[in-house]
Amino acid sequence: MKSFSDSYKAAGVDVTAGYKSVELMKEYVARTMTKGVLSGIGGFGGLFEIDTTGIDRPVLVSGTDGVGTKLKIAMLLDKHDTIGIDCVAMCVNDIICCGAKPQFFLDYIAIGKNYPEKVAKIVSGVAEGCVQSGCALVGGETAEHPGMMPEDEYDLAGFSVGVVDKSKILDPSTQKSGDVMIGIKSSGVHSNGFSLVRKVFDINGENVGKYYDELGSTLGETLLTPTRIYVKAILSLLDSVKVKSISHITGGGFYENIPRSLPNGISAKIQRKNVQVLPIFDLIAKTGNIPERDMFNTFNMGIGMTVVVDSSEADKAVEVLKSAGEDAYILGELVESEEGVIIE
Repeated sequence: MKSFSDSYKAAGVDVTAGYKSVELMKEYVARTMTKGVLSGIGGFGGLFEIDTTGIDRPVLVSGTDGVGTKLKIAMLLDKHDTIGIDCVAMCVNDIICCGAKPQFFLDYIAIGKNYPEKVAKIVSGVAEGCVQSGCALVGGETAEHPGMMPEDEYDLAGFSVGVVDKSKILDPSTQKSGDVMIGIKSSGVHSNGFSLVRKVFDINGENVGKYYDELGSTLGETLLTPTRIYVKAILSLLDSVKVKSISHITGGGFYENIPRSLPNGISAKIQRKNVQVLPIFDLIAKTGNIPERDMFNTFNMGIGMTVVVDSSEADKAVEVLKSAGEDAYILGELVESEEGVIIE
């Protein structure tokens, strides 16, 4: 007998809608299946067999994150098929900073009311993010929360697990003065700083549709651009040159994230003229009258990830990243200093 409960439905939770959501999302999940997957969605746990071929001492690396208030933009535009890419990106881009290859991902959707078609669209984006990063979507949870949030609203979070050979975990302590820092271009605001963005533009259902010549699109379209996933390009780079450290530029911008991958006594000296700031950040700064220091301390400013290599391998590293489809260029160098980040 198929599960249903009229009493639970009267309380605001429709279990049959949950079943329909699962059926609708199966085609998207199927795109992410890799050879390590041992079970389909629907069980109590996702089974995954890690391939340790060529790995002497496998170390698991995990990462978890959400999308934050960028979800408000998706809700205002009623566009839900890309926001899942952001969720995956925020996790796998962190994992790759250790040199680990993402293996699988799980998502969690809390929603006011389960509209199966909407949930399926959200999961389609999650699946696309998994495909882009080469990991499998092995499970997830959709929780209907009547009374906790409006029916049309939801929150999205997830986590991923990767693996790296212990001998290949990146060691930031090997960095020294004279090493070169390379920046990899972002696709936009990514998934951080949206509370400030929404305040600056007083985001609502009308102004997200405003067209800006400098953006070449509407405000909403630009802001909803998915976070770029760097996994495959970084894996290619790790196979080609000796990478000393990687930083994912998320919340806290340059000043918070770059020092996380630097040893004591070493700072990143970045040439301001080298930073190719995207138009959306110029517009945010201008509209909100935000000081440049605050901009670099909140947003990625056009750089989604940084990598540090020896100066002798800098040009090769840039070349490898470009061959992998990324726009990369030299930002500056490491110097002896306690400041963490110096932008001049």
